Order: sequence, then structure tokens, then C-alpha cells
Amino acid sequence: MTADQLPADRQPVIIAARRTAVRRANGAFKELRAHQLLAPVLVNLLADTQVPAEAVTDVVIGNAVGGGGNLARLALLEAGLPASVPGVTVDRQCGSGLDAIVLAARLVAAGGNPVYLAGGVESISTAPLRAYRNDDGEPDFFARAQFVPHSFGDPDMGVAAENVAARFAVSRERQDASALRSHLRALAAAKAGHFAGEITTVETSAGPVRDDDGPRAGLNAAVLNRFPPAFVQGGTVTAGNSCFDADAASAVVVTSLQRARELGAADGLLVLTTDTAGVDPELLGIGAAVAAERLLQARGLPAASVDLVEFNEAFASQTLACLDQLGIDPERANLDGGALALGHAYGASGAVLVTRLL
Repeated sequence: MTADQLPADRQPVIIAARRTAVRRANGAFKELRAHQLLAPVLVNLLADTQVPAEAVTDVVIGNAVGGGGNLARLALLEAGLPASVPGVTVDRQCGSGLDAIVLAARLVAAGGNPVYLAGGVESISTAPLRAYRNDDGEPDFFARAQFVPHSFGDPDMGVAAENVAARFAVSRERQDASALRSHLRALAAAKAGHFAGEITTVETSAGPVRDDDGPRAGLNAAVLNRFPPAFVQGGTVTAGNSCFDADAASAVVVTSLQRARELGAADGLLVLTTDTAGVDPELLGIGAAVAAERLLQARGLPAASVDLVEFNEAFASQTLACLDQLGIDPERANLDGGALALGHAYGASGAVLVTRLL
């Protein structure tokens, strides 16, 4: 049974969405820890929907590189929600923010007419230093977490992006063209005011921050062509056709269709069904295509029938390979640009994509 077959008090719908600006790591948000970055987004969501803070059932937040301690609970208290509101933190790495929203939608479908705040946040600027304790008690610091057993290879993300480019024959030229398209679209969207309604202003010691800083007005094909391979000698994945690390927060309000009507919500996104897939870690970037194909098959929909597609552009090679596998023209995806231009704030990125749809 899918959500549209459920009664109105169990049909999950997203009625509001907000995000901060997406800013380069160690930039405008470098002084803010993750819970401080997320708090104003939660405040804005309650104001946008007129949902009383005490009516929030739970706060579900994704995060990838934070300090632990149940970040969701920390952020909701920072935002001024009452201590009676619980919180739970989700980690599916770069899918964390999206998975938090999926979890909230599934909880709505379970019944109870609840109201959830769900999304993700990442402060790469303030991510804690991490270390294992050696046998002698000395710290063994590591730059990133181990994703899979070493017997699987545990490739660096950039190396995996090169593997995808090679396996699915995604040329350097196509990757660079995709990056340029993302920047041009993001610049045009910002100029047209498409982001104005979704961005929450964040106060910092240097002043308010309300604009993304990633899209580059002077970028062109010749500039992109000058970037050397970033991960593999002779490879095609470069700093120019890969995302950059960013700080951001994004969240949505997920409730039932019945509750949305009671709140006077004029429109929203009905969550019909979701899917997640695991793939070979050496080709991890292709996972989204596998999940999306299963989701489309479950609904009996051809990919060509989907009007809006938001795809996290961690790497152009991965984005293009997935869209190719699904039979989706890249011109139809990420109409306002994506992470190649705006940046990738790990745990927040999935929620940013949903915000873009609403």
C-alpha cells in the first residue's frame, strides 16, 4: 500500500521547507556549530506554519560528521522548543537529511496525526577531530570514517567517482559541461529570486548571512578544462567538476494530509513512496539510480513522466551516470543548479533537495 491509498490522517505531506544559505566550509559559518546553524531554520518553520512548538511530535535530523550527543535534541532546545519535544539523529552519511525526512513520513503513515520537523545539518567547519585509541592508549587520528571493511576496498569518494566515470563511460567533456550548467542555472535562479523564499537568514558575528557563495559568475569551459585530475592520475574527475565541502542546514515540516488541512496549508508535497539501495562500494555513486529505478517500477512510472528531478551533484560523473541509467535527460534535472555550484553540506544535502522541490 502506498501513501495515496491511506486515509487522510495517515497520508504524509511536506507543508513547509527552509534552508540556510550554503556556504563554503571555513567561511561565513565557521564560528557556528551544527546545532546553532540548524536552530534558526527550526524557528522559521514554526513561524511559517503557525505550528505551536509544543505541538511538535518529534524532531528528526540527519548529520554525518558532527560530535554526537543527539544533535537533533540539542538543536531543538537551542531553537527554544520546549523540553517536552524529543529529538532523534539519523546517520546515512550524505543521505542523512533525506533519510530523516523519509523516516518522518513513514512515522506519519503509521498513524496518530503527528507533526514532525525533519531534515539535516552539517558544519564541516566545526567537525570534531576524530581518533581511535591505540593499544598503547595513544590517539590514532583519522580524516574520515571507515565506510566499509577494508576487504571491500573502502575507496575515497573521488576514486569511487572515477570508477563510475570509467565503468559508465562518462567523459571529461560531459562532466565539465554538467558543472558549467549547474553554475549557470544556480546564478540564474538566484538572480530570479528562486531561492529567496527558502533561505533562512543566519546571524553571525560578521553580520547576517542569507546568500549562497558557491556559484561562479566567471566560470566557462576553458577555465574548467584547465583543472587537473584530482584523484587519479590521468583521470577525468577534477575539482572543477566535483562539489566543494560546505556548511548548511535544511529542514521541513512533515505531517498528515488531515493535519495539514487543519493548519490551513495551501499546498505541499505528498510523499507517495520511497526507496533506498546498497551497491558495490567501489561504485557507490550509482546507488541513487538503483533506488530510483525500483521506486519508479513500484509506481509503474516511466522516468520520462517525472516533471521535476533533484539529484545531489557530489560529482558530475556520478550524476550523469545515474541519469543515463534512468534514461533522464540531464537538461531536465536540477533546474536551479545543484551541489556542483552550491556546494555539498553532507548531512544537510538531501533536505536541501526536498526544499528545492517545494
